[in-house]
Amino acid sequence: MKRRTFALAAALAAAPPASFLSALPAHAPTGAKNYKELKPPVLMDTPAGQIEVIEFFSYVCPFCKKFEPTFEAWIKTVPKDVAVRRVHVGWNLDGLQGEPLQRIYYSLEALGQVDALQAKVYTALQDQHIRLNQTDVLFAWVAMQGVDRTKFEQAYKSFGVANQIQRANLATDAYRIEGTPGMGVGGRFSTDIGMTRGADPMIKLVNTLIDQVRRHG
Repeated sequence: MKRRTFALAAALAAAPPASFLSALPAHAPTGAKNYKELKPPVLMDTPAGQIEVIEFFSYVCPFCKKFEPTFEAWIKTVPKDVAVRRVHVGWNLDGLQGEPLQRIYYSLEALGQVDALQAKVYTALQDQHIRLNQTDVLFAWVAMQGVDRTKFEQAYKSFGVANQIQRANLATDAYRIEGTPGMGVGGRFSTDIGMTRGADPMIKLVNTLIDQVRRHG
């Protein structure tokens, strides 16, 4: 999903899976580079010897929802020297402000509930059209999922989550992310599903870029 073309993505949200690739915007012509090289490199948030890989996503991005199973399967295959994390972008899209959605993700992360509820948040927002950007609706919904409402509210309003949002916005800009789902690799490269023309090609490219970072530092 591109920052300025969310109307297209929203219109395609209900499209059948077979139309997924054909609906993707063409970021680059055939034969063009399908990733960005970052100069100077982004300062990584990982220990020495670890290669940072970031998925940039938004809960209201239909392509991110479709990408989630592929991404989850890929995480299970990464080598031990690869540290994977998610970053929820802060873009204001389709009439929704980005920050409340970021607060949902980072509150779930703080409570260790991302694995349990990531797919459910996508479904609630995109398929069931539940207004999770509204706190009264969100807090009641979270409680229905078996999460301690008081702890979630505390996390949602916390300085820690606010700090994570600030870091997410800095990372999005530093990696020069323009579309979601996107991925940043080792502080040196970034790409997105529009540039690679599909989920599987993006994962394949990311694996290649990881190898390149490993070889050349």
